[in-house]
Amino acid sequence: MEKVTIDGVDLQLSEPDDIPMTWVGRDELITQVLAAWLVIGRNDYPLNPRLVGKPGVGKTTLAYHTGKTLGRPVYLYQATMDTRPEDLIVTPVLSEEGKIKYMASPIVSAMVKGGVAVIDEGNRMSEKSWASLAPLMDNRRYVESVVAGVKIRAHRDFRLCTTMNDDASTFELPEYIHSRLQPRIYIDFPDQDEERLILKENLPFADEDVLEYVVEFLQAAHDAEERYSVRDGINIARYALKRLAAERGEPSHAGRPEPETIECMKEAASMILDEAASEYFQVLLEEDDEA
Repeated sequence: MEKVTIDGVDLQLSEPDDIPMTWVGRDELITQVLAAWLVIGRNDYPLNPRLVGKPGVGKTTLAYHTGKTLGRPVYLYQATMDTRPEDLIVTPVLSEEGKIKYMASPIVSAMVKGGVAVIDEGNRMSEKSWASLAPLMDNRRYVESVVAGVKIRAHRDFRLCTTMNDDASTFELPEYIHSRLQPRIYIDFPDQDEERLILKENLPFADEDVLEYVVEFLQAAHDAEERYSVRDGINIARYALKRLAAERGEPSHAGRPEPETIECMKEAASMILDEAASEYFQVLLEEDDEA
């Protein structure tokens, strides 16, 4: 674990995240995030985009992937209702020798290393916690740790963004915080072709017909203004294929999906989402019987 010393205080840095997240399609959204992070003049500083959308549309994936395109380490921080200001900055822990060690949060670690910090589901966090980051999100570009008694300034390459579910605001954030989380970049459900590409990327082991059934399910759900997402579709297909593999002893990849496959997808939709979701696959099953 890397250690840095700031004003005589030793900070143990967090490790960056290295996970298989790949953004598929909608390159204009990557461009929007990158534009927010640009610095175009002497007195300019990067903005802190707020990625907003329904759960499962890929907000975190977009933020992570865009950060990686810059060739910088990316640090993910999961916000919760219980997040405290010190959790966002520096937390004291007791070492094996009985001494106090100061652990830098992923956000502070990104600040020090010139990386990208992604605060996931930021609207689950209280104003008190957000207030501790206010000086970081304007031209001051620093945070202060009361616990460690140190002011930490951000590296010039440091970038920040947050994701927010548009249906999960636990706290109503005040204007002085929202004005620092700009621009607002809205991520909607992908269109049919993009949805198919995302499914192929995440389900390389599924045959085309299984993917097509999931696409049909998702498109029908979007038309009905259901909140089912690509992530839901991926989970349905993944569990259904696992059920088939467990029953048969091996995955099924050949030809048009049998009624048994659709039955498994119907069951998976019921278990992962709800009975209403499973009805979409019931319709597909009836159509398959008629054919």
